[in-house]
Amino acid sequence: MNISDLILGKPLQTSDERGEQIGPAAGIPIFGLDALSSAAYGPEAALSLLIPLGILGVQYIVPVSAAIITLLIVVYFSYQQTIEAYPSGGGSYTVARANLGASPGLLAAAALLTDYILTAAVGISAGVGALVSAIPTLQPHTVALCLTILVLITVLNLRGVREAGVAFMVPTYLFVGTLLIVILVGVFRVVVSGGHPVPVAPIPPPPPPITSAVSLWLLLKVFASGCTAITGVEAVSNGVKAFREPAVKNAQRTLTVIIFILAILLAGISYLVKAYGITATDPGQPGYQSVLSMLLTAIFGRGIFYYVTIAGILAVLSLSANTAFADFPRLCRAISQDNYLPHVFGYRGRRLVYSYGIVVLGLLTLVLLVLFRGVTDRLIPLYAVGAFLAFTLSQSGMVVHWYKNRGEQWRKSAFVNGLGAFVTGITVIVVLVAKFTEGAWITVIFIPSLIFFFHRVARHYQMVGAATESKEPAEPAMYKEAPITVVPIDEWNCISKQAVEFASRISSEMIVAHVEDGERACVVTENFHQYIEAPFREAGLTPPRLVVLPSPYRFVVVPLVRFVLEVSATYPDRRIVVVIPELVEKRWYEYFLHNQRGRMLELLLLVHGNKRVFSLSAPYYLSAEQ
Repeated sequence: MNISDLILGKPLQTSDERGEQIGPAAGIPIFGLDALSSAAYGPEAALSLLIPLGILGVQYIVPVSAAIITLLIVVYFSYQQTIEAYPSGGGSYTVARANLGASPGLLAAAALLTDYILTAAVGISAGVGALVSAIPTLQPHTVALCLTILVLITVLNLRGVREAGVAFMVPTYLFVGTLLIVILVGVFRVVVSGGHPVPVAPIPPPPPPITSAVSLWLLLKVFASGCTAITGVEAVSNGVKAFREPAVKNAQRTLTVIIFILAILLAGISYLVKAYGITATDPGQPGYQSVLSMLLTAIFGRGIFYYVTIAGILAVLSLSANTAFADFPRLCRAISQDNYLPHVFGYRGRRLVYSYGIVVLGLLTLVLLVLFRGVTDRLIPLYAVGAFLAFTLSQSGMVVHWYKNRGEQWRKSAFVNGLGAFVTGITVIVVLVAKFTEGAWITVIFIPSLIFFFHRVARHYQMVGAATESKEPAEPAMYKEAPITVVPIDEWNCISKQAVEFASRISSEMIVAHVEDGERACVVTENFHQYIEAPFREAGLTPPRLVVLPSPYRFVVVPLVRFVLEVSATYPDRRIVVVIPELVEKRWYEYFLHNQRGRMLELLLLVHGNKRVFSLSAPYYLSAEQ
């Protein structure tokens, strides 16, 4: 076993895909960590804004939480409908693009990508921050701890969806189980005490006197901050294809369980916070304790259960970034299929996951963690902007969807989605206005910049497609040279046409090689007969031979190298010339928008070939006018 197999696991065949699909039990930790972990900081985010109201502020946490849970239920029904209507995944991006048009779809995509990047960074840093607050001696190692967790999550996701789900099951269910016990025991003690429970252990004293009056704007800000607890609920709709059949039903069941648990946690924590008179404390002041820490202390004291629960909270906060790692690559794939991101995001790696998306998210998260030294408090309101902007566009798209497909009770469904779009839209505005000077302006700049990048990528692919499209047959030439030419092609276009014509002038004996890639192999076979074999026969020449190479692990370069070496071994007295079709871009940065398998093939032929194997590049240059 080599190092890559040890770290990333053995390669999986395409036929093993069903074995990698998951059910609701594994789907909850994979797609629900972000949403469930928000129960640990959502109520506190709301309470922290109520500090100026003194002890009076606690009275508002229950109605505010009730409003948040109501919005959560509306969003839940919306995404249940989205999963059924769009089982291919993509979530908000797919719904907005299909019903509102390309521009709203790209806005939703940019908002979601921004949300996932910040979710990964904030989740890891929040977990490490909680750990450092419990063990202050770890403070100097904050960045190192963040990067260690980031590497762990990245590697686990590169190993495959199923393995990631199994790895995150224990901390997820520990977190949920302990908090449910806290709520049950806490509610029981409230009922037994007649609504006036006495804390088991001392908790911080009440806040200072009232320094601010209640206002509608303050309550809106509290509501908007508490709505961070809803971020992440769209994750399941982006990953429907990760579930085993019936995929739609399993995805809907997973979402139902996640929302049900989250609603119970939010309602229970809010009720107990009010019953015990617990108020948020300033994180910047000495003796800071989180709301959950104070709640645990009041109900159970500082015993073993306290530390087990805190351990579960810390683990889930740190690993909540996994939701971003589960969805970011899938969303990138959906966007790349529409030519708005490099096509490399659509390639599945050795473990049947979209490896490039996972690696890119890991690198972007690493930059944020290093740049902000593992302290990302200023970024917390930003990913709420991205999430709720995506919610708004998704639900608006569903309203249009119901209008276009007017089935039974479509008005009722459209009303639910319309209400959700209105409320989440108001939330976006409130968060932007309230947090604009605190850093939300970054989102206003970053999302449009990302949309501009999408358009540039799409423009490039459109230009390349127009410049290389070909319906013309190859023009063979007859030569009596000894070499055998091998021309690897991925599809029939101007690039491959030029390579075939060039190879026909080198030798009269040619092999066209194509690595099997699902349905594309059939298209390549048809194009071969029409555009290569037929014109050769019409010219009275022996046509090239088509060889379709199987690739159960989706490798492309390795099967080609092996085939060339097999041909070389079969004809020990002949030279083998591999003519490699290559596209030459006009600008250096466009190099990264295309796979560079041709260069890799040349390199491997040099390393593993012999003196009878030659490689020639057949470059197709995009002219200045194209």
